[in-house]
Amino acid sequence: MTTKSNKSIFNKKLLARAAKDSVIKLSPAVLIKNPVIFIVGIGAVLTTIIVFLGIFQGGYSSFNLQIAIWLWFTVLFANFSEAIAEGRGKAQAESLRKNRTQTVARKMVGDKETEVLAPDLRKGDIVVCEVNDVIPSDGEVIEGIASVDESAITGESAPVIRESGGDRSAVTGGTKVLSDRILIRISADAGDTFIDRMIALVEGAKRQKTPNEIALTILLSGLSIIFLLAVVTLPAFFGYSLNASGIPQSHNLSIPVLIALLVCLIPTTIGGLLSAIGISGMDRLIQRNVIATSGRAIEAAGDVDVLLLDKTGTITLGNRMATNFVPAENVTVEELADAAQLSSLSDETPEGRSIVVLAKEKFNIRGRDITHLHATFIPFTAQSRMSGVDLKTPEGKVHQIRKGSSQAIQAFVEANNGVYSQKVIDIVSDLARQGATPLVVAEDNKVLGVIHLKDIVKGGIKQRFAELRQMGIRTVMITGDNSLTAAAIAAEAGVDDFMAEAKPEDKLRRIREEQEKGHLVGMIGDGTNDAPALAQADVGIAMNSGTQAAREAGNMVDLDSNPTKLIEVVEVGKQLLMTRGALTTFSIANDVAKYFAIIPAISIALYAGSNGQGPLSALNIMRLGSPESAILSAIIFNALIIIALIPLALKGVTYKPISANRALTKNLLIYGFGGLVAPFIGIKIIDLLINL
Repeated sequence: MTTKSNKSIFNKKLLARAAKDSVIKLSPAVLIKNPVIFIVGIGAVLTTIIVFLGIFQGGYSSFNLQIAIWLWFTVLFANFSEAIAEGRGKAQAESLRKNRTQTVARKMVGDKETEVLAPDLRKGDIVVCEVNDVIPSDGEVIEGIASVDESAITGESAPVIRESGGDRSAVTGGTKVLSDRILIRISADAGDTFIDRMIALVEGAKRQKTPNEIALTILLSGLSIIFLLAVVTLPAFFGYSLNASGIPQSHNLSIPVLIALLVCLIPTTIGGLLSAIGISGMDRLIQRNVIATSGRAIEAAGDVDVLLLDKTGTITLGNRMATNFVPAENVTVEELADAAQLSSLSDETPEGRSIVVLAKEKFNIRGRDITHLHATFIPFTAQSRMSGVDLKTPEGKVHQIRKGSSQAIQAFVEANNGVYSQKVIDIVSDLARQGATPLVVAEDNKVLGVIHLKDIVKGGIKQRFAELRQMGIRTVMITGDNSLTAAAIAAEAGVDDFMAEAKPEDKLRRIREEQEKGHLVGMIGDGTNDAPALAQADVGIAMNSGTQAAREAGNMVDLDSNPTKLIEVVEVGKQLLMTRGALTTFSIANDVAKYFAIIPAISIALYAGSNGQGPLSALNIMRLGSPESAILSAIIFNALIIIALIPLALKGVTYKPISANRALTKNLLIYGFGGLVAPFIGIKIIDLLINL
């Protein structure tokens, strides 16, 4: 999914659409969702009514008209910030819609193919796809293996392998088959496919406010109410002071001035940018080819401090390959290879196929016709941790050949009154220390030897984990391998901790234990057995190359299937939180500064002497030209600052892996101090321009 063309906010088409949408968003039903800007909208309406009443009654005021205009600009600029953030998502959604095809699917009905339109497919239907066919909908490969072009989704031109019987069985509608023939079981009804969900997400149609946004909105609403009460009481205080100063009550604060004062004091800056910050956070994640199902997931990514990673396909390349046969005592390597191949004939995993190929290449042992062998294949299960085949001889005797983990085969052999030799234990330990995966083969009650499977740690992963450590995130590798193998891989990858021989329920239990200790947990996985853990984790990132179950269980999907992408996900999450915090700090500091800039300026006339200067003149440190110019300067600055901060809200505050205390100090120094100083400078410059 390519998004580079949509990154610039200065795209003319994007700006035009945002300008139009900002006017549409003036609807009260839309504005009321943002209480702060809704108050500004009410103020703009009231001021406009007062302006028109003044015109009809012969009391036209250009001052009131200017206040009304800038109040409307404030509302429009706030709407514009949200509209431009949404507009970038809509632009991405348009490019995604181009990938939705009205393909003619070849649906299997019994043994026959029937052509139907892709939208007519239903969950559970079986379709066949061959070379150059576009996959009609989301599904899982249930037979065959093929090379698939997923560039329409991931933006990557390199084809990927999709196959049955493994964790790379999921396919996405709109992608293209480049080789071979596969059968696909459809896993989504029309309108609920992966692309459909992506379109809904990037458009923001289903975006809901996160808990942090809701809490901040309540805080901003509370501050607005406090300022509203303060402003409402000002006429009474001013009236008393005017009376004491001998000034007519007609000089008291007018309704437009009170409205302008209220709008300048309530946190309109963050109120106008809050939605844009949240939407752009999701947008930045999409630019990195990660789809989040909610803003809550992005925020949680910013707070994650424990990360659980599935080893196979996440830390390692995942395709463990058989590289050698190591026989036990009194067993020839040919006997071991023959038994290993027999036990793997029905094993469609990459490991199983590599065993068959290795036996063929090294010893010219060809695959046998399983019908003549009277073979019953035993599939692998997480409970038994082994697989194999039962061969029935013409005499009716059954030979059991099994391959699996050392502990599982030891239990199998000993259950058949056999002896698990020390030499095999030594071979297993030696291979495990090398970071390899030993797969033990046995026939009946005799251990034949060990298959050497090797998995490769992904390049650059150790440096990435070091970066995570700098962010304060502890990494835990979870694997079904034995402890020695897990320890070797963990050391090579540079993780902080590991869990060996982990079953799906073990992963789930570990996540719950970490959460009970107060940690926020992130989990990356790609297999069906990862689904429960992905669902339980605060941030569950599923690989797009993984199974449909994993993708549905997680609250994020990495289209590139790159586990190191988590670094970027965490950065986006932290950047979102930092941006919101920085602009909130700036906005509140802004309000404090505007208070000290405006109130003294409009109070100069109180208790004034013959020279027009009173004791309150000393507080007018900015030396603004007049109360009217002070009000206008403040309301203009209040509107323009929203526009000025839109690029920062969309791009986000630059994130660096530093401690929370340092980040807070930096935030207060830059945005707190900047928020205090900017209004004094901006209002003074605007006041000078007005008084020219």
